[in-house]
Parts: sequence; structure tokens; C-alpha cells
Amino acid sequence: MKHLYILLFLVSNIAMAQIPSDYYDSANGLTGYALKTQLKNIISNGHNDQGYGALYSGYVTTHTDNSTETGYENDGTILMYYTENPNGTDPYTFNHGSNQCGNYNAEGVCYNREHTIPQSSFGSASPMQNDIHHVVPSDGYANGQRGSLPFGTVGSVSWTSLNGSKRGSSNVSGYSGNVFEPIDAFKGDIARAILYFVTRYENSVDGYTSFDMFNGTEDQALEDWAITMLLDWHYNVDPVDQTEIDRNNAAYNYQGNANPFVDHPEYANMIWNPVTDTQAPTNPTNLVASNPTDNSIDLNWTPSTDDIAVTSYDVYIDNIFSFNVVSNSATVTGLLADTNYCFKVKAKDAANNTSDFSNESCATTTNNGTSNSECLTETFENIGTSSGSYDDVTWTGDEGGTWNASDARTDQTLNTRAITVRNGAITLPTTSGGISSLTVTTQRVFSGGSGTFNVSVNGTVVGTIPYGDTEQTTTIPNINTENTVSVIIDSNSNTSNRVMFDDLSYTCYAGLSINDNSIETVQLHPNPVKDNLTVRLNSAIDTSVEIYDILGKQVVTQLINKSSTFNLQHLKTGIYIVKISQGDATVTKKLVKQ
Repeated sequence: MKHLYILLFLVSNIAMAQIPSDYYDSANGLTGYALKTQLKNIISNGHNDQGYGALYSGYVTTHTDNSTETGYENDGTILMYYTENPNGTDPYTFNHGSNQCGNYNAEGVCYNREHTIPQSSFGSASPMQNDIHHVVPSDGYANGQRGSLPFGTVGSVSWTSLNGSKRGSSNVSGYSGNVFEPIDAFKGDIARAILYFVTRYENSVDGYTSFDMFNGTEDQALEDWAITMLLDWHYNVDPVDQTEIDRNNAAYNYQGNANPFVDHPEYANMIWNPVTDTQAPTNPTNLVASNPTDNSIDLNWTPSTDDIAVTSYDVYIDNIFSFNVVSNSATVTGLLADTNYCFKVKAKDAANNTSDFSNESCATTTNNGTSNSECLTETFENIGTSSGSYDDVTWTGDEGGTWNASDARTDQTLNTRAITVRNGAITLPTTSGGISSLTVTTQRVFSGGSGTFNVSVNGTVVGTIPYGDTEQTTTIPNINTENTVSVIIDSNSNTSNRVMFDDLSYTCYAGLSINDNSIETVQLHPNPVKDNLTVRLNSAIDTSVEIYDILGKQVVTQLINKSSTFNLQHLKTGIYIVKISQGDATVTKKLVKQ
């Protein structure tokens, strides 16, 4: 029983670990074989060869059937490609630490270590002999039936395993020898193992010509027929699932490197089928703004489609970009009571192709006295006048606090008075209670054209304030900071323009909580977060917490059923989206990482 406890503890802790969010950053912008080479550099750096004997202990964390996905038993036995039956009861199972192969003459006797790329190709060379990304546990007899055959689809069958894997003559266009065909549920896993191998061992794979899938080159590495088939298995037959993502995370913890084709499935096409993606997603449709409260409105829309994949959606409020989400729903918070807001949505794909706008949907917040009150306002009426020169201006605001404006003047008027800023900044008084949103009115007074100012909260840009020839009012929602707040308005995108500001106000932070009719109350704090984010649950219910960066890449995922703390120290400064799911109910919130 003691050994079982240690096993479960190991599996639980490994599953929570994450590949660093910036792991693949140096590959950004590359395509073709240049991308493949850079991925080789990334996954070679930090790869710590654990040796051949350690694989059995490594499989405890990488190949244990603890998946809750449909088709798996979640019984703690060894998960093997030639054994698992995703459509019924497994024909036989093995437990870690026992039944390792000696002799066998049938399936179900013992298990051993299967080299997806046959060891006969590279001999006893390390680390490829010991690499857990392609050396997987297998029933000994089934492993022997596969031998060193290439993978493919079988025409005439000569042997079939108890889970349906087959050996026989090839019916793959371009290859006429014998092949081994795994069941569909694991074809993608095997394809990604092969793509990993030819990337990780790019510098030597041209010498492994005894394996019929290889073409004797370092760059393409694979025969044309093999590329066509593997990409089909990778994208269409068996795409990446959560079980494989968990296994990849565990492998990263075991030997210090990851399989890039699990983390970024799009890399395979970018390397071996580098067709530029120029097709934008279809427009989102049926956008509905609903369930208004004093300070929030729910948004839902029909998802877009794309020739490759939709990665995220940009949400606009009153024709101004507000935030990005990865799902087809959002809850906009930090709004003013008794105020009408109009929303539109655009879809984006991984190549940053963007759709046109969805339909516009408007809703008016309620006024039940529960909304965030204005906790800071400045009408710029009592600053006094300047002589017409641009100087640093310091004054006490309408509600107290010291305000500062650099390169500013006060003798130009908007609604009888304003502060006018040229190349400088407005520094607002520091507040201790946090803010939810910011609203301000602007108008250009000189010289020509439009532009924007950045709004930075505690050093992080959270939005922009546009200006033009006519007066316009802008609200930046979803700031949601609960601690001491320092706000600066600066970085005029057209520094020759002089811009008047008037009627600036905050709404106070009332707590970032998720309250939906179909989801239990969840609280996230602090926000902005520097190191540790606490997710507080009010009841013990299974809750999925996923965090995505602004490009839609998942950087954290964990299932919890009690209040938990996430260490986000490894994440870069910026804006993230937190996706909270309970059953079929899902909500998203913006998170600022300092």
C-alpha cells in the first residue's frame, strides 16, 4: 500500500508541472527546415539522458492509465499503444514494477520497451536508445510482431493483436513492403513520436537508412509517402488530446525536453507542408449580449471556422478593442451602472489572420445600487490656468490625492476646462483599494490627425485611450486590480498632437468573482499577480482552471476541487486569459501578470 501511495503522489505532482511558457519563443517566425533546426536546438538543450534502465521507472509518470477521457479505464495500469482498447475492456493489463519481459510466446505475458524508431537503425547510441518520447512500453509479443517494420496502413493482414493492431502488406501509396498499423486511437501518438525523433536527432538521422520511412537526408528526413501519411495521422486521424499533453509534460519532467508537435501541432505543417496561411476565419455570428448586472454583461456567440484553426477572439466595446478570449463566450466586468454598451467580436487564427466583425449586440447595465461606485474623479475644473506654455503641472484633485502632468497646459478648454498633454504623461494618484475600470473624455486640439495614449496599471499596459478631432469618451473595462494601484497615461502615438483630457474617473474594485447561474462562486486574487495566484472555491466541486497567453497558447491547466494556489512566477509580464470550467459551464476572466 505504501508503494501505491508513492506512485499516486508522483503521478499527481508530475501532471501539475508545466513546460515553460517561453520554451519555444526562439522559434517564432520561422518556417520550413529552419524551424525544424531551431526546434532541434530547443529540445536538445536541457535533454538529460536518464539511461536505458530508468525507462521502466519513467513510465510510471508518462504511461499510466490515469486518464478520465472517454475510452480509458483510469485504473493505474500501464498505458500501451498495442494493448489499450479505447472501445471496451482491455484484453489484458500490466502493472508497473512487475511482468517485465523475459520469455514469452503470446500476448499478455510480459511487457518491455518498444523503440518506435527501430534500434537496429542506430544501434546502442545514446540518447536515442533511451529517449522516452519514442521508446514506449509495449507487450513483448506484440513488440516482436512489429519488429523493425515501418508504420503504415495494412492491405492484406498477416497478424492482428488483441486490441486490433495489424501487421501485413502495405496499401500506402508509395510503399509496397510490409508494415505495422496501430489502431486509430494511437496513430497520432506514433506519428508525433516519429516527427519528434527526426527533429531531435536531425544531425544524425541521415545515417539511419535501414528504416524504410527515412530518406537519408537531415532536412526532410522522411520519405514522401511517410510524410503524407504521418501528417494525416497527426492532424486528422488522431489529433493531440489531453492524455498526450499530460504525458508530454511528464516526459519533460523526466528528461528535461518536450515534444514540440504535441505542444504546437501546427509546427508539422509549417515544416513539411509550409503553405502560407492567408485564409481568415469566418465571421463570428449570433453574438448576444445578455444577463446585465450593475457592472457586468455576458457575451455568447457562434464559433467561427478556419481552414487550420481558430485560436482566439477579439472583443470590442463601442468599436474599441477591449480584450481577447480563447472561447466563444465572455463576461465583461467593470462596467458602469445604467449604461448602454455595444459589442462586436472578431475571430483570429494562429497566423494572425482576422475575420470581419460579428453582428453588433447591445445591452444596458442595471442600476440596483450594487455596482462599483466611482472612487476617483477629476473634472479638471480647479487646476488654475497657465500662461500658455507647456510645463509640469501638479495639483490636488477633486477628491484629493496628488496629480501630475508633464508637458501639459491648462488654458485650453473642453467642457469649460481640461488638461492638455503634448509629449508627456498624466500620473494619477496612487489608490490603495484597487480599481475595476477607467473612463475619460478626450479631444485633439492641435495639430492634426488621430492617435492613442497608453494606460499603464502598475507598469503593465492594460489598454489605450484614442483621440481625434471630435470629443469622444472611452472606458477601459476589466482592469480589476484589488491592491494598491498606480496609473499612468502616456506614450502618445503621434507626439506632435496636443490632446485635451476631461472628466476622468475610476470605478472601485469590488472583487474579481465569477457568479453564474450554472457555476459555483470562484474568486481569483491578487490581480495583477506577481508570483502566486489563489483560486478560491466556496464548495468542493471539480473545477478546471486553464490560463492562456494573449496568443491563445495554454500555459497552465489544472483540475482542482478546493481552493488552490498557482505559482505563476515563470510567466512573462502581460495579459492572460483565465478559463474556469465546471461541468458544461465555462467563464473567462482577464489576468494581469506583473
